[in-house]
Amino acid sequence: MDTNSPVERALRALSGPAGWCAIALAAAPVVLKLLGLLDVVAYPLALAGAVAGYAVGGLLFGFPRLGARAWEADLAFPDTGDARQTIEHALAGIRALVAGNPEGRLSPTLRTAVLDVCGRLEELLAQWERTKGALSLEEEFHARHIALSYLPEALRGYLSIPKGFALEKRLENGRTAHDTFAQTLADLGSKVDQLRDDLAGQDAQAFLSHSRFIDYKFARPGSVLDDDVR
Repeated sequence: MDTNSPVERALRALSGPAGWCAIALAAAPVVLKLLGLLDVVAYPLALAGAVAGYAVGGLLFGFPRLGARAWEADLAFPDTGDARQTIEHALAGIRALVAGNPEGRLSPTLRTAVLDVCGRLEELLAQWERTKGALSLEEEFHARHIALSYLPEALRGYLSIPKGFALEKRLENGRTAHDTFAQTLADLGSKVDQLRDDLAGQDAQAFLSHSRFIDYKFARPGSVLDDDVR
C-alpha cells in the first residue's frame, strides 16, 4: 500500500491516543441511540465528539504523524526473483540512504558499520558470480533477506527513534538503541562472513578434488595425494 495514500494517512490519523479518544467520544452518542436514549441528534454529536476527542487526545498525548517519512519508502525493496539483481538493488538503496543520513540520525560509527555489511554482501555476490558456486536454498534465503529485510528493517527501526533517546536511554537489554543497532550490524556482518566461508569451502573442495584427480592421472611415487586417492 502507498504509505502516503488517503487510506494509509487515515489509518495513521486514528493510531495512538488521539485516535482512540476520537473513536471513544464518537461511539458514545451512537451507543446511546442504539439504546433508544437519543434520536438522530446522535449523529452530529458523534461527529462533534470525534473532533473534540481527537483534539484533546492530541494535545494531551501528542498527535500521530500523518505523512510517511521519505526514508521509509527508500527502504522498501521489491524481490525481483533474481537473487543477485535484487540484492544489488537493495544495497544501492541502503548506501544512498546512509549517504544522505536523514536528520543526522546515524553516527559515524553506525554509518561505517552499515556500509561494512553492504560491502561484505557485495563481496559475497562477487565471489558467487566469479566461482559460479551454489549457495544452498537456506543460505540464499539468508543472503536475500539480509539485504531485503533484516538490514533495512533494523535501519528503519533505528531511524524511527529520536536521536537523543537512541544515544542516551538504555533499553531492557541494558544497552542504548545506538549500541543495540551496532551489535545487530555486527551479527549481520558475521552471518555474511559465514555465507562467504561456506561458498569458499565449496570452491576449495572442488579444487582439492581436481588436484587429487590430476595427481592420480600423473601419480608420482610417494605422493601424498596419490596415497589419499588409493
